[in-house]
Amino acid sequence: MNNINKFFINGKWVEPNSNETLSVINPATEEVICDISLGNQSDLDTAVAAARDAFINYSKSSKEDRLNILERIISSYKKRMDDLSNAVTIEMGAPKTLSEKAQVPSGLGHFMQAKKILENFSFEKVVNSSIVQKEPVGVCGLITPWNWPLNQIACKVAPALAAGCTMILKPSEEAPLSAIIFAEIIEDAKLPDGIFNLINGNGSELGVSMSKHLGIDMMSFTGSTRAGVSVAKNSADTVKRVTQELGGKSANIILDDVDFAKAVSKGIFHCMNNTGQSCNAPTRMLIPADKMDEAINISKETVLKLKVGNPQDENISMGPVVNKNQFLKVKEYISRGIEEGATLVTDREETIKDNEKGYFISPTIFANVTKDMTISKEEIFGPVLSIIGYHSEEEAIDIANDSIYGLSGYISSNDTTKAKQFASKLRTGMVHINYAPVDQSLPFGGYKMSGNGREWGEHGIEDFLETKAIIGINNNT
Repeated sequence: MNNINKFFINGKWVEPNSNETLSVINPATEEVICDISLGNQSDLDTAVAAARDAFINYSKSSKEDRLNILERIISSYKKRMDDLSNAVTIEMGAPKTLSEKAQVPSGLGHFMQAKKILENFSFEKVVNSSIVQKEPVGVCGLITPWNWPLNQIACKVAPALAAGCTMILKPSEEAPLSAIIFAEIIEDAKLPDGIFNLINGNGSELGVSMSKHLGIDMMSFTGSTRAGVSVAKNSADTVKRVTQELGGKSANIILDDVDFAKAVSKGIFHCMNNTGQSCNAPTRMLIPADKMDEAINISKETVLKLKVGNPQDENISMGPVVNKNQFLKVKEYISRGIEEGATLVTDREETIKDNEKGYFISPTIFANVTKDMTISKEEIFGPVLSIIGYHSEEEAIDIANDSIYGLSGYISSNDTTKAKQFASKLRTGMVHINYAPVDQSLPFGGYKMSGNGREWGEHGIEDFLETKAIIGINNNT
């Protein structure tokens, strides 16, 4: 990779206007991988100008032209999948197998899905004697997180391209390497200059500047609720569109008609996937109160199957958390759980073998958690699960909805009709029945402080479109 210290602007790799740099740390070794350049207002202005110039023609491009662009990106992406997997593993600590089988393929999947949907997507329809048109919103600022870097880049870039928008991407400064490779993929796909631009930078500086920029028509942000609020506030003066996919504290309701051991075990594995660093992770497990002791025993057995270690090892289940700050934050939440009286099922001081360095945390499960405890209310974003007992199905729904978040929910039941009834009562953007996997053709997003707008599939393209009514075009009076 020869472009670590450069930005991709107007179809070229260019030197930044700032001398400021940031070290990218491997969370498994605590060693510096490289230093990246951080952009400033001048870099952003150049990128916005390029995107605005490119929008003039790209916004009027045909569906066939956009389909051809998506197909070229898909072809180029496939050639770099090994490079992308290696980058994700070293920059944010995802296990090698997770990077290869999920992290990187998820990005490819969004481009394939966008292409499939665009083929049959209608940008115009007749209503009475008038026409309703869908037009690209304009120049888009895209800010993406570190936990699923390629998934989040692709689920913004692909629909934006399909809609006819141009863009400036600011990936997380914690995981910039995969984004740089992605920009090289765009370069290889030979998009017209200025459609896609990449600048690295700090969210507190460059992200704020993007939100405030008069030349950016829309901000699409994925990250913490705190940062999402900042994006919305800083975008308000220019009245730009803001879509956000933010935090979560998803409830996993296990009803008493299922194979309890299987449902609990699956819930633990799901929660600990990606070292618990997923916004839609089922971090609150709600079980019948009289099964708490059984859940504790199942948890102890299940945790033994989770191996924490070097993410380069193909046999491990969990790598490190992303950085030192996250490590300390998760440890503090574990301490709070103990202080507030939850039952620590797994030993947080357990030795993680063969890892003298790195931000490794053992899978941590608390039982007998109450809904007013900190670990039950706040998003931890680490390998920590809270098990909460309920005494009735109505109480389970109340506990699940008693959250500032509303991203996802999970229900385990042998009765699909009953599960659907439960799902309709959850104030969340998504509900998984019996751990059904995500589907990239379906909308992804949440209620309440989990954000607004929807990504993925047709809904993802709709987010990047404006609606225009042309009235009376067929009226001869």
